[in-house]
Amino acid sequence: MTEADLYTLYKGVYVPTAVHTPESLKYYEEFTFRPDDVVIVTYPKSGTTWMQEILPLIVSGGDPASVETLPNWDRVPWLEETRASILKLEERPSPRLFTTHFHYSMMPPSFFQVKPKVVYVMRNPKDVFTSAFHYYNSASFLVKPGPQSEFLQKFLTGKVIFGSWFDHVKGWLNAKEKLQIMYISYEEMMKDLNDAVSRIAQFLGKPLELDVLEKIADKCLFKNMKNNPMSNYSVVPQEFMDQTKSQFLRKGVAGDWRNLLTPDEAQHFDNVFKEKMKDVNYEFNWD
Repeated sequence: MTEADLYTLYKGVYVPTAVHTPESLKYYEEFTFRPDDVVIVTYPKSGTTWMQEILPLIVSGGDPASVETLPNWDRVPWLEETRASILKLEERPSPRLFTTHFHYSMMPPSFFQVKPKVVYVMRNPKDVFTSAFHYYNSASFLVKPGPQSEFLQKFLTGKVIFGSWFDHVKGWLNAKEKLQIMYISYEEMMKDLNDAVSRIAQFLGKPLELDVLEKIADKCLFKNMKNNPMSNYSVVPQEFMDQTKSQFLRKGVAGDWRNLLTPDEAQHFDNVFKEKMKDVNYEFNWD
């Protein structure tokens, strides 16, 4: 099936129609934030599931029930997707935790008025592309990637779900609410998860004892998340996501793009990155 069959064009970017109905998008636009809400913001395949594991554990003081009793799409729901409107989010106690894949310019009015905290996770876009290439093959609600060279062109020009990685990252890096945003990379978390959890906890105003931080970091290791049915998407019906083709939590590594991109493709990717991000004043640490 094509983009016309499976996607809705919303504010200039493709979103999967299956989980983005007119009703869910209206709910998102009218959503009322609280100042102590925390929003995980990511471009898809950048570490969303990882952060949906880390934040509840920090907020709960390390209580494992926070990630073992609810699937991640209910414990830290996507505000723009259909389930958000039926979860009675207005009744949840503070601090509420949410997720979005939307660009900064697509955030609802209440976000700019209330200024909740944001944890923005970035990842090497070549690894984002690699992860997406495998994921698109397993999800029935996404357009199949087709030949790698074609999908690479789509990715680099933003003709994929949630639009351009470059626009997404630039928009959030240029956000006005800098003091309310923590920027962190997938690679930083890979390098030193204990330190990342500690810094996130400090940002949330939830400093924790060293032993609790270590327990949280251990719980959030890829191998442990992969065995958590509330995090590994194993409860999703196969007709929606066929994990026999590619597991949702596939490798959890940095640099896997080297196993997919040809040298010419990698060079082309780097050239596009340099051109698109030339005016960005931010040091990306992923090589």
